[in-house]
Amino acid sequence: MKQKLRTLDNRRSPKPIANARPPRFQNHLTKRLLLIWVIAILGGMGLAANLYRLQILEGAKLSKKAQQQQTTKLSPFVPRRPIADRNGNLLAIDRPVYTLYAHPNQFKKPPEVVAAKLAPILLQSSESLLGKFRQKKSGIRLANGIKEETADLITKLQTNGLELLPDYARFYPQGELVADIIGYVDGEHRGQAGIEYSQENVLKRAIQSVQVNRSGNGAFMPDKIPEGFLHADDLQLQLTVDTRLQRAARLALKKQMQESQASRGTVIVMDVRDGSLLALVAEPTYDPNQYSKFDISLFKNWALTDLYEPGSTFKPLNIAIALDSGAVKSDDTFNDSGQIQIGDRIIKNAEGGGQGTITIAQILQHSSNVGMVKIMRQVPPQVHYSWLEKMRLGSKTGIDLPFEALGQTKNAQEFTHSLIERATAAFGQGLAITPIHLAQLLAAIANGGKLVTPHVVRGLFDSQGQMYWQPPFSPSPPLFSAETTQKVLAMMEIVVNQGTGKTARIPGYRIGGKTGTSQKASLRGGYSQARIASFVGILPIESPRYLVLAVVDEPKGSVFGSTVAAPVVKSVMEALITIERIPPSANKKS
Repeated sequence: MKQKLRTLDNRRSPKPIANARPPRFQNHLTKRLLLIWVIAILGGMGLAANLYRLQILEGAKLSKKAQQQQTTKLSPFVPRRPIADRNGNLLAIDRPVYTLYAHPNQFKKPPEVVAAKLAPILLQSSESLLGKFRQKKSGIRLANGIKEETADLITKLQTNGLELLPDYARFYPQGELVADIIGYVDGEHRGQAGIEYSQENVLKRAIQSVQVNRSGNGAFMPDKIPEGFLHADDLQLQLTVDTRLQRAARLALKKQMQESQASRGTVIVMDVRDGSLLALVAEPTYDPNQYSKFDISLFKNWALTDLYEPGSTFKPLNIAIALDSGAVKSDDTFNDSGQIQIGDRIIKNAEGGGQGTITIAQILQHSSNVGMVKIMRQVPPQVHYSWLEKMRLGSKTGIDLPFEALGQTKNAQEFTHSLIERATAAFGQGLAITPIHLAQLLAAIANGGKLVTPHVVRGLFDSQGQMYWQPPFSPSPPLFSAETTQKVLAMMEIVVNQGTGKTARIPGYRIGGKTGTSQKASLRGGYSQARIASFVGILPIESPRYLVLAVVDEPKGSVFGSTVAAPVVKSVMEALITIERIPPSANKKS
């Protein structure tokens, strides 16, 4: 029995299992698992927070940065549009040029040999080139703006270590001939003067930037570049200018300036029907291909940037004012005594004595200052001033060239209350305008009274000669009546046939004109001894179409418009007759 009980006790108390873990170890394992879960949870929360930061807070910024790394915008250099005259002769064009770099560390020949071969091509000395080769081992710029023919000679040398990088440069085939009109572009290909400046938006081709993808190594992916991306239009900007007439005008002006030792001069040829300019010359000038070698003062076209007192060339306009306002009639007569007292001043005729009793036509014929003062006395001061405002003497003409100056006149109070101001204005002194403004006003005499806008831009044309774009011109109200302009033109014809403008006569042609010899204002007040000689010619009088104005500044010796400026206009009109094939006037005696 005891034996059985012992056996039962043994069954109730089994022996411990050999691999069973104590509670202490189990607690440690639980802690480790808990720590791992905590770390995992915190890590997940950190990843979630970082994901929120990357996708939500900085998503747009990082997306933009990735796009910048994977894509890029291409804005290729596109040549400016060419500029041509009205006959298609090129005046400005972009042409390929090259920049030459030397990498002496890649020379397979001695530097002395390379320098000796390059020197005659680059027009540099061998010693100068050797000195440059010693500056550094690579990336030495030897020359820029290299023409294609020169680049071909360098390529034929087949010399390692010489690198030609292509570029474009603006080229002006006519040199200084049309510099006053065309202007030039700077090193960054931006217009700085003339048409190159004022028509920048027209001359620059509108090629938009496009976005293309890059491969892993940064190279462009050709299949992502749009087809026709580099296509440029064939449009060119055509001007109203005729280079043949421009050349004739410049030669005539330069010759006269040399003979009279004048400081500067200008010639303007305008089609009076619409204001288009066939020639616009200013001397001295510059070569736009080498503009950096010239004085900056030459870059402006003084025919529209500088003011001067027009003198007697303004007289036809004052006569038109007097006639159109009804203050005088064309057959009225006035006594020219040679001088007239105005307040404490005495006004005299330019060439001395008086002419006695003379008509308005004779006043213009002899360019009588006294006669003009008496004519304009008939015009009420307020009426005279309102006409000057109507002629826009304080405004710009609207020409499509840059930097035009505003004319200057006395204010209404000073003009209407000053006897001397009204008197001097009668013969074109005391008011200041630009030569181009005077040409615009005198064109209104020639075309029946219209105030046209001077311009040199004809429009954009394609390679087939079809017009693509034409600049708009706002119509202006009539300035003078057609009846008045016909009377003034008849008087201007007498000036050429019998008066001070005889030196501008051309056998077989009816020409109207007016001389001018004005005093130059002094910087210290009053007037200096210097003169400005000018002459305006209009032809043919029976059907006026062309106006030619010449202004010569500070001639020496003979200073009169009749002897200095009129011969220039005559020479230009003779060229104009040939170029435009103007037939002789009917019933005109030689």
